[in-house]
Amino acid sequence: MATSVQVRSLTQTPMRFAVDAFVEKPDEATAQQFLHEGGYFWNSGMFMLQASTFMEELRLYAPEIAAQAELALDGAQLDNDFTRLDAKAFAACPNVSIDHAVMEKTKRAAVIATTNLGWNDIGSWTALADIADHDAQGNSLLGDVLTEAMTNSYVRAEHRLVAAIGLDNVVIVETADAVLVAHRDQVQDVRKIVARLNAAGRHESVTHRRVARPWGSYEGIDSGDRFQVKRIVVRPGAQLSLQMHHHRAEHWVVVKGTALVTNGDNEIILTENQSTYIPLGITHRLKNPGKIPLELIEVQSGAYLGEDDIVRFEDTYGRAEKA
Repeated sequence: MATSVQVRSLTQTPMRFAVDAFVEKPDEATAQQFLHEGGYFWNSGMFMLQASTFMEELRLYAPEIAAQAELALDGAQLDNDFTRLDAKAFAACPNVSIDHAVMEKTKRAAVIATTNLGWNDIGSWTALADIADHDAQGNSLLGDVLTEAMTNSYVRAEHRLVAAIGLDNVVIVETADAVLVAHRDQVQDVRKIVARLNAAGRHESVTHRRVARPWGSYEGIDSGDRFQVKRIVVRPGAQLSLQMHHHRAEHWVVVKGTALVTNGDNEIILTENQSTYIPLGITHRLKNPGKIPLELIEVQSGAYLGEDDIVRFEDTYGRAEKA
């Protein structure tokens, strides 16, 4: 159910109104009452406001959110074109929508009524399916997809072959991280799956297979008992922190570009098809001194392979351990 906005005329222009009441997602009986009474509009979910105005209203109606937002920004760090908010302050911010935190309480809201915005929020896979091209059976098929007796469905394959048979009105999305199969009318209930992942302490809801870093990215390729394999990409001129690990050793194999490697007391240049071994407990660093992206395969082995087993001594991006 959409948001209902009760309004009154603000100016002589009949399409601009002051908001008397903002009701977030009324139940069906309340929505029917609003429709019967008239004088209400459905909120499209698009807000236009100055950041300073938003902060003023947050401080007034949701001071804890405002305080945590300011702490997150005060503790932010800049790296290249990213502003990285302070993670602890941001995580401590209450998980409340703008609708509940501000719009249901503010006295400063106005609404412009229209039926022709030409806008689709595309807030779900169903919405994306609605605007995609369809074949004669009403299907939208993207990527390496084979179907038989399929109708009115959206199937997206990003990394491997997807075969589907005898289904109607479903959404199937295959990515490197996970596979989603849902009825089109229930696809937004994926939030319930996310809640279950969080409750189980699983990483899929917060960590993607490909993870962006200030220096580039890494992508998980394979993993098993006491090992994992990653594809690492380092931007030209960028470097990882000077670091060491307590629980794992690493093998690096360069597949593209040039690597400047610090391995203990040694500093070496590696090019394509060359490799090095980083023993457990040895201080090391990886840098791309070249003009093209550096790509390498990293094989980690050890009793513990978590990302928190990193002791940083020096870091270009301000992530070194504090003394």
